[in-house]
Amino acid sequence: MNNWAKLIFSGELSFEEKAKEVFEYQFENNVVYQRYCKALNIDLKVARDDPNSIPLLPIKAFKDAKVTTHPEEEPEVVFKSSGTSDMQRSIHRVYDSTLYEQSLLKGFRQFYNLDNAVIWGYTPGYADNPHSSLIYMIQTLIEQDNSGLSRFLPLDEPVNPGAVKEVKRQEKQLILFGAAFGLVDLLEIEELKLPSNSFIIETGGMKTHRRQLSRAELHRQLEKGFGLDGSRIHSEYGMAELLSQAYASGGKWFSTVPWMEVTIRDPENPKNILPPYKEGLIGVIDLANIHSCSFLLTGDKGVMDKKGRFQVLGRWNPKDLRGCNFLIDED
Repeated sequence: MNNWAKLIFSGELSFEEKAKEVFEYQFENNVVYQRYCKALNIDLKVARDDPNSIPLLPIKAFKDAKVTTHPEEEPEVVFKSSGTSDMQRSIHRVYDSTLYEQSLLKGFRQFYNLDNAVIWGYTPGYADNPHSSLIYMIQTLIEQDNSGLSRFLPLDEPVNPGAVKEVKRQEKQLILFGAAFGLVDLLEIEELKLPSNSFIIETGGMKTHRRQLSRAELHRQLEKGFGLDGSRIHSEYGMAELLSQAYASGGKWFSTVPWMEVTIRDPENPKNILPPYKEGLIGVIDLANIHSCSFLLTGDKGVMDKKGRFQVLGRWNPKDLRGCNFLIDED
């Protein structure tokens, strides 16, 4: 298909119809994913008829192999997971940055009024990663604002109160993105009272940070430090291996965009979907990942409610998942 964006973001087709077409394309063109499906002896007819039976590729494959439907082409953008230079990091080769930006902006507008927003980013621990998907995401959102007020905040410096006053003067809505512990560090420099209509969007913790906090305690600290009601403290769920994001608006339950679906899988047998409120591995179908792999099993522990929302409960205990080791040392 020449126009994947038309398929992915179409309101005329069901998610199941879209997933079927994406699966057929990726099985045919993604060597790593095809090899994985064949190793599991997947019945292709069953997979085509039922998206829930489509195999989810362990996300570790982005570290071990070249996960792409365009193995001979150079990507427009490369995202790498966070970590030190000597660590094995996930690599996500993005062959259509325009499609990614459509996913990002359309998805963000599902939850927020971007037209009147001033976007601030505070991202210690990510700023030194030139391939950070988080930095790329925030920069793309900043570029949508013509007021000149959107920016990345300087690291390890207090926020200029005049900047906050200017946001209020122009009657804009401030949306502050930040790595979770980075926001705590910012408040340790100096507490910062934001306009009452502001949103804080925390994007998860920094893996190498010296502290650990529960999300509930983190949100309490952010409420107090920024002088906001708890309903204004939100969370974003995303990663280098995904081109779509989910958001938790003033609570612990994440909702997805229409072209993204989350299920909770049995870690011992990931083809099995667990019932609501039973903990397992978070599985994601992200149709925006059309040029890599849309069907992924993460390493995150989660639980689903009866409304189809999900909660992130941290990382699952690391262990090799059956069927992943063959990805290494093959063409």
